Amino acid sequence: MAKAQIPILNISILVIFFMVGIAGATTLDRGISPQIETENSAEYEEIYRIKIDNRVGGVVEVSGDKGKVWEPSGKVVYPTARVSKTGYSAAKWVAPGEVAAAAVNSIHIKTGSIETERTIFSILPKEFILPPKKYRSFLSPNSSIYTDIKAGTSIFGGGFSPFVGNVVMLSEWGKKKVQLPEKYVPKVGDEFYIIVTRPKRLPKEIIFENRFGGAITIRYYSGDRRVIGEVLRPVSGVGRFEGSRYVDPGRIRANHAGVIDISVSPKGSLGGFQIVPALHGQNMNYVKKMTQWMVIGPKDVTDPSLEGIAPFFRGYIHPQYSADDLEAKDWEEKLLSRYLVEVRYDGEDTWGPMPIYSLKRRWPLPKWSNSVFDYVSHFRIFFPIEEK
Repeated sequence: MAKAQIPILNISILVIFFMVGIAGATTLDRGISPQIETENSAEYEEIYRIKIDNRVGGVVEVSGDKGKVWEPSGKVVYPTARVSKTGYSAAKWVAPGEVAAAAVNSIHIKTGSIETERTIFSILPKEFILPPKKYRSFLSPNSSIYTDIKAGTSIFGGGFSPFVGNVVMLSEWGKKKVQLPEKYVPKVGDEFYIIVTRPKRLPKEIIFENRFGGAITIRYYSGDRRVIGEVLRPVSGVGRFEGSRYVDPGRIRANHAGVIDISVSPKGSLGGFQIVPALHGQNMNYVKKMTQWMVIGPKDVTDPSLEGIAPFFRGYIHPQYSADDLEAKDWEEKLLSRYLVEVRYDGEDTWGPMPIYSLKRRWPLPKWSNSVFDYVSHFRIFFPIEEK
């Protein structure tokens, strides 16, 4: 993670972190804020499923008709027979047998118990067969299935990425498929099926007012509009978030139970910022001290925190973009099905594209990177347009 030298947060902001932390708990049965009950009781539908054969040369395939016809996406280069018990901290807010994270450079599957464990295994693109040097994000080489699929394509954010919370099924050497059991450890020859579902009714947009106490508003095409949360601390800076090199600016880089990661750099460069829930953020000193994170909480500070909760950190958002969309025969359909993050500046009423910034790997971060969003009043995540 990127770190920068900036003034420590004032006391009032630290108090906000503490209050939200007390209100929340580390379990998914801690309750749901009334403002987001609709999103957390939504009806879901399957849009495709992913099959991964955990053996050398095993196929990675996608089916859009519930498994009747499969299309190849790639192959497994190295299988795994291990799990990592020290996964990233937000993995504890996902139940076993579910997708814990979806990114342009990884998919993580939860196997440990909810509440206390962070046990996961991973599926990685071809770029990680030789692990990157000085990698500033979670990576467990020994508990990962390596594929020959490029980062930012296919199941890694290229149109067939899963969502946090999607169910993972297991078939042991062709046996009946069952949901991945708790405490499961992969075996060579096992097949995994990720059932990719999403809400039947997607919002049009989620708008984040980029100020202390700013409103977070969800809007639907039906006209339904609600305030569903609060910005506890705005984002001002950009940092070197790994994975941003595999996607263009204004696109979702990753989503897990404790983060929405957004790229601001061109493909091939580093640059981005993150949106994190308060309970998760309070345990990370760099989030408290630095400018590259927007911290959010429920509308009412006495309500539970938002870790692992829809629509921010479960079920609604995932990386979905391909740089060659314009070259496809169905380019119009593809563009309308992608997520886009836009900005609005102080004193303006119109939305514009994400500003573009690239950071070199030198340390420390340049001073300018800590304040590039000072004049951005709003961010919005624009959702895929629903088919009618």
